[in-house]
Amino acid sequence: MDIITAFIDILLHLDKHLDMIIRSYGAWTYAILFLIIFCETGLVVAPLLPGDSLLFAAGTFAALGSLDPFFLSVLLIVAAITGDTLNYWIGFYLGPKVFHYEDSRFFRKEYLERTHRFYEKHGGKTIIIARFMPIIRTFAPFVAGIGRMSYRRFIIYNVVGGIFWIVFFVGGGYFFGNIPFIKKNFTIVILVIIFLSILPGIIEFVKHKRRHNP
Repeated sequence: MDIITAFIDILLHLDKHLDMIIRSYGAWTYAILFLIIFCETGLVVAPLLPGDSLLFAAGTFAALGSLDPFFLSVLLIVAAITGDTLNYWIGFYLGPKVFHYEDSRFFRKEYLERTHRFYEKHGGKTIIIARFMPIIRTFAPFVAGIGRMSYRRFIIYNVVGGIFWIVFFVGGGYFFGNIPFIKKNFTIVILVIIFLSILPGIIEFVKHKRRHNP
């Protein structure tokens, strides 16, 4: 419970925690942000790491001059693309047998199956759409690898989705994060971002329930 509480605290107070990281680690902050985004997109055991909200917060600090916006964006685009690429090849080599894995502390079969259904419905563009959907974002490239999507096709969706995702949220934080109202209500803004990010998944879940429980 302490770990969950700490995670929620970090997620809802990213402005404070990121400020502390920047002041404590300086240029190493870039490496820390790279690692978080890389793991959130590249490892199926890390779907709950902050993504959208972290990018928005990073963009906000870039606007304040604490981080270089261009270098930050390029670095995180690389992290997002290489993370998805790693995830794809893990799924490719592990194959369908992962569907037989039992739930564990770090792996939930439900997330994998939900992403598989989403992938079947939306096809290759899932790689782009999923960038804006927590949890599904982490599992989409993994499922693409399992489904043996051609790597040439995958990498196109991966690059396009990665660029749009990073530019959208880092740019959003850069241009809007320091508006007085947003700065004063940063926690609420982060909650709204998280809600809007998971909204498509909620809608999909409700539709699924209605189809099976008319």
